[in-house]
Amino acid sequence: MSSASLFKGVNDYIARHYGENPGKMLIHTGVIGWVLSSAAQVAAIVINDKIPKEQKMFLVPQEMSDAAVNIASFYLITQSFKSVAAKLVKTGKWAPKVLRDFLNNNKLADKVGKADFNVFKDVQLPKETQSQLNSFNDGVDLVATTVGSILSCNIVTPLLRNEIAAHGQKRGIQRMNDKITQPAASQKPAFEKNMARMNDFQTMAYNKYSSGSLKV
Repeated sequence: MSSASLFKGVNDYIARHYGENPGKMLIHTGVIGWVLSSAAQVAAIVINDKIPKEQKMFLVPQEMSDAAVNIASFYLITQSFKSVAAKLVKTGKWAPKVLRDFLNNNKLADKVGKADFNVFKDVQLPKETQSQLNSFNDGVDLVATTVGSILSCNIVTPLLRNEIAAHGQKRGIQRMNDKITQPAASQKPAFEKNMARMNDFQTMAYNKYSSGSLKV
């Protein structure tokens, strides 16, 4: 397959799936970008021989949790903005002037904003009005998705990521401290392992008949 035909096939696919829904393309390309970026971060840590194995065991899960937060927050926030904007346009709450005039002239203004009202299906619009509505809808869809992605990438995601990273760092430090302060028995000095403890003397005493409570 030549490069020209491959490029044409990609263009046809994009036009067929995203031509009337530019916000959808922005969301999908954003998610793909986050996935590739996160995979590159994890791979860079794994193949870096200068990072000790103990640090890798902490950094890899941390990067994976960051990736989950990045992808989930980006998708949920942008998709929410997109859905709300689409609902407002569909019910006529957001509309170009030509559509508002048409609804007022045809005594349909009282239906605007109602959940069951759909300007794309419930109204027989003139061709020019329909064309302007479609262009308006595409523009609102793209702007809403862009605003959602900016809010997600620059405000929400960093806050969530920092919070999760701080929590994970505390747990990691605590585990490291536990290993330092509680060495294994095999690592203890021989004199410490063989040293008699108070519990040993108490056990020996309680095993004798004369030990424990008063006998009569």
